Amino acid sequence: MGVGTLVSVEEYLNTSYDPDMEYVDGVLVERNVGDWLHSLIQRNLIVALSVKYPDIYALPELRSQTRSTRYRLPDVCVLLHRPKTKYLIDAAFLAVEILSEDDSMSKMMEKLDEYDRNGVSNIWVIDPRLGKMSVYSAGDLHEIQGDVIATTDPRLELTREEIFKQ
Repeated sequence: MGVGTLVSVEEYLNTSYDPDMEYVDGVLVERNVGDWLHSLIQRNLIVALSVKYPDIYALPELRSQTRSTRYRLPDVCVLLHRPKTKYLIDAAFLAVEILSEDDSMSKMMEKLDEYDRNGVSNIWVIDPRLGKMSVYSAGDLHEIQGDVIATTDPRLELTREEIFKQ
């Protein structure tokens, strides 16, 4: 759901929103976040990745440029090195989206495609309500059937138990 007034990129990047919003072609876009299950999974991902791989940066909701007129807020992004800028301009190593009940598939697929086109080499989608883990690549969303979801080069992996623990 967007707010009707057009906002410049500069204004967006220099304004704090509570909760933070994404920026899509001049329009501020609200995100479906804030419920217990979504927050718990986000926490589990960040803690597990940070403990298992202390040399990476697992961060919540870092403003990430996907196009010149679009900034997204992945629920979790992983960087292998500190960014050179205040907001992420270069592609993250891993972007994770955690589904909320109100997320639409078409809007989610649009966002995943933006990450992919921007060079994010690993994209995960976690569905807390259904307990599903998926990987997105080149336009395809593939559900993980096993108990481990992993990145490629370098390999970072988490188990279903680490992600969904209550």
